[in-house]
Amino acid sequence: MAGRFEGLSDLEWKLFEDIFPKEPEKKGRGMPHAPFRHVLNTLLYILITGCRWCDVPTGEIWASKSAAHRWLQRWETDGTLENLQARILGIAEERGLI
Repeated sequence: MAGRFEGLSDLEWKLFEDIFPKEPEKKGRGMPHAPFRHVLNTLLYILITGCRWCDVPTGEIWASKSAAHRWLQRWETDGTLENLQARILGIAEERGLI
């Protein structure tokens, strides 16, 4: 069953902010880097709602599907995704949700 997700609150973001590597600086031309909070919002939206990558929402709190997918791959490679999963599971266990 699909859920509903409208983005991380400031308090929720504070729980995860320290997990992510330093945000890269923009070098040269091209699009600016998508903030990690927007990337995480997009990834959580996909996981919670079960939508397809092509159906991710657009707007101020979301990253593009290509940026979200690119960062997902990088975080899987550098261990950030594993740290994020461990933090989420720890919080859920602490609150008696699992």
